[in-house]
Amino acid sequence: MATILILDDRTTNRHIFSRLAQSLDRDIQVQAFGDPALALNWLREHGADLVVTDFRMPGMDGAEFTRRLRALQDDPTAADVPVIVITAYSDRSYRLEALEAGATDFLLSPVDHCEFLTRARNLLRMRQQQQIIQRRAATLQQELEDTNRSREELLRDSRQALAQVIDTVPALISAADRQGRCVFVNAMQARFAGATPEALVGHDLSRLFGPERAAHYRALDRLVFRSGEPLPEREEEATGPDGSPRSFLTSKAPLRNARGEMVAVLTTAVDITERKQAERRLGHMVQHDALTGLPNRIGLDERLRRELARGRRGDHFFALLLFDLDRFKAVNDALGHHMGDALLRSVTQRLLQALQPGETLARLGGDEFAILQTEIAGPEQAAELAQRVIAALAAPFQCEGHILSVSASLGITLHPRDGAEADELLRNADLAMYRAKAEGRNGWRFFAAPMEAHARQVMQIEADLRQALARGELVLHYQPQVELCSGRIVGAEALLRWYRNGALVTPGAFLAVAEETGLIGPINEWVMREACRQAAAWCAAGLPRLRMGVNLSPVQFRHQDVPAMVLAALEASGLDPRLLELELTEGILMNQGEEMAATLQSLRDRGVHLSVDDFGTGYSSFSYVKSFPVDRLKIDQSFVGGMIDEPNSAAIVRTIIELAHTLGLQVVAEGVETEAQLEALRAEGCDEVQGYYFSRPIPAEAFARLVQAGLVSATSLAAPHPQV
Repeated sequence: MATILILDDRTTNRHIFSRLAQSLDRDIQVQAFGDPALALNWLREHGADLVVTDFRMPGMDGAEFTRRLRALQDDPTAADVPVIVITAYSDRSYRLEALEAGATDFLLSPVDHCEFLTRARNLLRMRQQQQIIQRRAATLQQELEDTNRSREELLRDSRQALAQVIDTVPALISAADRQGRCVFVNAMQARFAGATPEALVGHDLSRLFGPERAAHYRALDRLVFRSGEPLPEREEEATGPDGSPRSFLTSKAPLRNARGEMVAVLTTAVDITERKQAERRLGHMVQHDALTGLPNRIGLDERLRRELARGRRGDHFFALLLFDLDRFKAVNDALGHHMGDALLRSVTQRLLQALQPGETLARLGGDEFAILQTEIAGPEQAAELAQRVIAALAAPFQCEGHILSVSASLGITLHPRDGAEADELLRNADLAMYRAKAEGRNGWRFFAAPMEAHARQVMQIEADLRQALARGELVLHYQPQVELCSGRIVGAEALLRWYRNGALVTPGAFLAVAEETGLIGPINEWVMREACRQAAAWCAAGLPRLRMGVNLSPVQFRHQDVPAMVLAALEASGLDPRLLELELTEGILMNQGEEMAATLQSLRDRGVHLSVDDFGTGYSSFSYVKSFPVDRLKIDQSFVGGMIDEPNSAAIVRTIIELAHTLGLQVVAEGVETEAQLEALRAEGCDEVQGYYFSRPIPAEAFARLVQAGLVSATSLAAPHPQV
């Protein structure tokens, strides 16, 4: 009989969790408490096989309760009792605190009942395995004390018993020596490899894991042999014996002989497939519409942010179409919401059939839909998509014996022409949609300000921009890049600004005009010369040697001799080439091929550093990095901003860091705005960071004062700094 203790200060939750726990098995005994102190007193007398506790409780939270449970002196088994802590979805810090206090697992509130039962059942099984091991170990000890057999027999029997105990542990366990030979494997690991332990021991790890995985494991084992310390746990993917993908939490630790000498590396992998599947299901539910299965408003916003990140340099265009169904309200009013839902599902299926690659359909709520159309050359493709939508809805729908007709009114916005932010694009698409409705419905309209006003604005920007260089209106601001291990400012990114009519203007307001009119060439040359001059001036003023990062756009590589421009700026300023870093977009690397690789290599041979900006927003990031001579990857701020609350963004950040370090590259994280983001990046092993948490882009004099004041240091990284 197993005992489950439920602790929650809310009566309703105690009743729900108690009923769920009792449904696990007829022999389950449930004890429910609303007061943590009473629960601890009961545990001192009785003990439990599983504890489920809420985190947020008055007087004593879930972490403190877990800590006191683990410290119970009257119950030596309290240290091993599995503890599940229930926290809200956004309370990542509370989950970490609970795990540090000794919690075994956590559930997100509101709790999915199926997930509760699965995790509770698995932890009870683990508890039973622990108790079996403890009983077997006690039996073995008694046998060793009572037996009169020889020392050799005792040693042989104990080894056999230990092997049997390890074979009952629900984990894949193996050990390898310095030569990469398997010296031990438990039964579960052998079955996973489709062999027996006898057939694997003494052979190379490739027989156990396959050539690719074995090579990876040998490299990790060498790290353990060199350091003598265990490696942090890491998640891995592997293919099971039945061909299905499995997820494991793998750890590696040194294995020593009686003299304390390290003789092997012990590898333990626990199957976490069910947990990962639950996390993926939860992530899908957050970003998808339950009725149609389409991305919802959150999912569309995520995709929009990625496309906007790719388009920050002005070389990427996409369209956003927003529409709702004409006459849909009449269907709901006349036939009810059930029929309205059936119609929405039918509309969804027909629209999906009309879409082409690069077009994503989303449902924003009610009868409102959106389509994100990427990789377009101009508005003609967006107009053609709008016509396809109208044609797809032209034929009547048959829903449960009813013939229903609907049409759509669409509003279209184009990036970057109609907006630089997701909210702005959606708002302008909404205005265009209502214009289409006002003009008779069942049609589409592009968002457009009055054409004359727009033309005058562009002409004025062009005229002012032509005089900006001569008037000294263009300036550079600098954002510090901070080395995490030391807290020192080690570099600066040069960012263009324009003092226009007394106001500071960012490139988004004029960069497109500069590219269309050809002014981008002389502006880029000025940026390169000024950045190199300023970096050399800082060195001459006695500041530490700071790396200067300068952005390059695809337009420069199409119309300028980039190596000549860079070398001329270095020569004019006298700057050490090793202090200059060129930041390249993924589009530059992916679209230029071998000629680009040769161009970059020529600069790198001179000592210039190269980095990839906004890394991870392209489609083929991992395939091209190894082909180009880059030194550093910059993680796009869209992933950094989402890594605390979005598991997918956190996984992407972790993967980029691991990839970079495997290739011998450094990693800089952009857009760091909070302490939580900083600590998460530090935990993942990121090398450098930059963002508003430390400083906005600031003028050269303010940047120099920031470096001289030493405001960013290893001891002050825990608190944001005032703007200079």
